[in-house]
Amino acid sequence: MSPEMQSTKAGLMSVEICLTLIAAALAFGWPEIASRFFRPIEQAFARLARRRILAVVCVGFSELVLRLALLPFCPVPQPFVPDDFSFLLAAETFAGGRLTNPTPTMWQHFETIHVSMTPTYMSMYFPAQGLVLAAARTLTGHPWFGVLLMNALMCAGICWALQAWLPPSWALLGGMLAVLRLGLFSCWINSYHTAGAIAALAGALVLGAMPRFVKAPQLRYSLLLAVGATLLATTRPYEGLLLCLPVLVALGQWLVVGGNRPRGVALLRVTVLPLALLLAAGAWMGYYNYRVFGSATTLPYTLNRNSYAMAPYFIWQSPRPEPVYRHEVMRRFYYDNELAALDEMHKPWGFAVQTTLKMARGVLFFSGVALLLPLLMFRRVLFDRRVRFLVECLGVMTAGMLLQIFFLAYYIAPFTVVFYGLGLQAMRHLRVAKAEGVRVGVGLVRMMVTLCVVLCAVRAMAGPLQLAMPKWPASAWNFNWYGPGDFGRQRAQVESALAGLPGRHLAIVRYSAQHNPLDEWVYNAADIDKAKVIWAREMRPEENLELMRHYRDRRVWLVEPDARPRMVGPYPEYHRCSPFALRQ
Repeated sequence: MSPEMQSTKAGLMSVEICLTLIAAALAFGWPEIASRFFRPIEQAFARLARRRILAVVCVGFSELVLRLALLPFCPVPQPFVPDDFSFLLAAETFAGGRLTNPTPTMWQHFETIHVSMTPTYMSMYFPAQGLVLAAARTLTGHPWFGVLLMNALMCAGICWALQAWLPPSWALLGGMLAVLRLGLFSCWINSYHTAGAIAALAGALVLGAMPRFVKAPQLRYSLLLAVGATLLATTRPYEGLLLCLPVLVALGQWLVVGGNRPRGVALLRVTVLPLALLLAAGAWMGYYNYRVFGSATTLPYTLNRNSYAMAPYFIWQSPRPEPVYRHEVMRRFYYDNELAALDEMHKPWGFAVQTTLKMARGVLFFSGVALLLPLLMFRRVLFDRRVRFLVECLGVMTAGMLLQIFFLAYYIAPFTVVFYGLGLQAMRHLRVAKAEGVRVGVGLVRMMVTLCVVLCAVRAMAGPLQLAMPKWPASAWNFNWYGPGDFGRQRAQVESALAGLPGRHLAIVRYSAQHNPLDEWVYNAADIDKAKVIWAREMRPEENLELMRHYRDRRVWLVEPDARPRMVGPYPEYHRCSPFALRQ
């Protein structure tokens, strides 16, 4: 298909907007549309929702079955951004029974974004996602099944948490909406790097266990609180802290004035084991930091960001001096991609614009256009006593996000239950809304839920329907309909072709001046020297010669991802070198 024809194809966001407008018009014009169809479904839904444990299981099972059924239309994703490769490095390391890897001899050629090379060679990220991927790699042979399982547990956890805040039917609806909006096509399921499902599950455990514990102080609820806090600390600790702060305040108030709070031995019985779990997790995290980064108090991110990044994370911080970059593509990532965002946030108008965009991206990720209508009732939700605590959590989250420079939707994954809880309460208010005495709210809610189902079918059939998919690099506004498509396929094909040849290989990558730093090709196995194919960055001629001498038992290839049509061929300098030069 020509570029001109490609550009005329409708995009999924455009389709969603049009279908939402049509659904709203139908609901206003014919409020009782298809009532005979919806009533028996709603009654069956309510019967299932009243069986709370079964409802939670059904939500998780639905996520597993539906995503597996969609594999012919939406296959297992290929890694394609630096974050994917970083987490997969952690997975391979953990699966091999190690916490980290020694720094490779020629590490300057293997530098890549979000991977630390010194003092050890390892992902810069917190370890929970890597551990899940490692377990899946060991048990099933492929790390993506860990992503799938965590998304299923996330959706089930959302349903369970919402049961503590909303009537059973609405909690079940929230779990199913999470399946449709997050668990089938979003970046949380179609990548390896967000850890969004783990963080959202952790937030669900905290927000579901806290009200249950206050109502009935039992060990199982305090343990679930501790498990949720541990997962937050090992995935997204800053956002996790923002979530845990109001929870700690609420628990403190309950301990002081709560009428059913346990005393003495009873209090110890429900708190000692959870506290021991938190202490053990903290000790393990300190040991992990010591082994990987050289100090128990050096957190993940710290060394890597200090080595490469100029832009800090928070708006009150000043930029760091520019480090010495050995590779121009890495400089462009940290200078062009990140420093520009810092400059914008330090301007009053830029701060206002970027803050508005943050809020819009966050809301649209969880709701899409199809679920925006309940925002009409958000003023009522703000003063609704039933969800007052969730409103307070939202306020703390907003304040914390204002202090950060960067934002992606999975940063606020711990607050997923907050978003869905408030959104569903807004839908409850919308359902009883009237226009000129006519109950249009029932039709609106029914149309919105139906539209979410229809949109998933449209996304699954995007190819046959000739709908334009988000192009590389994926837009920050299209993370609900994220890949996998062709993302990462070219690199995977090259690696597969080289791995299929006899012997071992060294692939030296040469980027063009216009190469997108997010389209990363230089990623290596945990044990680089034993890998069938090693990926390396091209450097100065004398440095390339040193690299080829070190790997003189390998065939050397030049890979040019930006060249068209030829991308792979024998490395010219290698074949011009004499055997004597390579042996030196």
